[in-house]
Amino acid sequence: MIELVLAFAVVLFAAVLVSGIAHRTVLSTAALFLAAGFVLGQGVLGLVPLTGGTDSVRLLAEGALFAVLFTDGMRLDVNDLRAHWRLPARALGLGMPVTFALIALLARYLTGLEWPEALLIAAVLSPTDPVFAAALVARERVPYRLRHLLNVESGLNDGIALPVVVVLLALAADQPTHPAPLAGELGLGVVVGVGVALAGVLLGRLPGLAATTRYEPLGAFAIGLTVLALCQLTHANMFLAAFTAGVTVATAGPEMRTAFHRFGESIAELLKLAALLVFGALMSPAFLAEIPLSGWVFAVLVLVAARPVAMAAALTGSQLDVRERAAIAWFGPKGFASVVYGLLVLESDLARSGELFHLAALAIVLSILAHSSTDILVAGRFPGKDAQPPPEDADADTPEDPPAPESPPPGDTPGSGLR
Repeated sequence: MIELVLAFAVVLFAAVLVSGIAHRTVLSTAALFLAAGFVLGQGVLGLVPLTGGTDSVRLLAEGALFAVLFTDGMRLDVNDLRAHWRLPARALGLGMPVTFALIALLARYLTGLEWPEALLIAAVLSPTDPVFAAALVARERVPYRLRHLLNVESGLNDGIALPVVVVLLALAADQPTHPAPLAGELGLGVVVGVGVALAGVLLGRLPGLAATTRYEPLGAFAIGLTVLALCQLTHANMFLAAFTAGVTVATAGPEMRTAFHRFGESIAELLKLAALLVFGALMSPAFLAEIPLSGWVFAVLVLVAARPVAMAAALTGSQLDVRERAAIAWFGPKGFASVVYGLLVLESDLARSGELFHLAALAIVLSILAHSSTDILVAGRFPGKDAQPPPEDADADTPEDPPAPESPPPGDTPGSGLR
């Protein structure tokens, strides 16, 4: 573990030194951590001895996903979502199911997986993560409706995919599924997330209570820790709880969200970078060599065919222009949710769990490399108009848009750290 800490510290400092260059070019700090983990892992230099399926790897991946969902939730406001729901509804209601179906078909007929296993890997790879398209999500020159769609879609599809992954894991392993306990875990997750966050916001507004500037960011942090601990005690779904807690804080306590913004983004950033380093260390030349040609074709088609075809169908008839549709179709990066769900598969009792993890890991790695190195190129193709929220209940095609409420400080927009 000391070797991992030292490696992370050195790579982190290197990332800090090149972050300014990465923000302006195709250089990606995300790819830097992934590549560093690959080189330092057991398969190459052997300086960071890690193996898949260990508790430390799983806990780090789950912690990173919890932090990502909590901070992602804080970027959403229920009132804003109510006003601008049409495009996210298209992406989640049609785009995600079609993506799921296409990945399952590719897995079944390209790699020879049985249907339960093909459906399982489709569920693992269907969620998206905008952190690897940071330049697109963060830059105000990119139309607001595009940034809003990607943020909302990625924030919600992790929770949507989770129960599907759990049920399919049981089906693939020929284990009986019990929908009532699963529904109870998901429902309890929502209750814990909303209840703790709302209680925290209301307590912070009691007469006579006031936080100092130094302690203001710690209020939301304490809420997140409380949610995490209660989920562990009650077996509530921690990921759904994290996201709903973040949304509740953003909606009921915007002042708490503003105070937490810089601090929370930094914590989430560190966990994400550490998870990337560990994930890279699990890869090796031998690992990649074990994947047959059909697996490589599958992973490539997941990126260049499944998502683009699904989103083209979902956005047909919308008022997005061709450039916006192309950007949304391409940027369906696989991130921490897929990593965590892949680790769940690896630790399962499935006969082909290793093969499934290999395929998922390859698709995730290719996605990180491809999406995090092309986001700034695509973002630069937008002229900078229509970058603010559109009028309520519109598909955001109005040229004169009002200023965005509660926007983060310039240069500190959501997703601006990791590239």
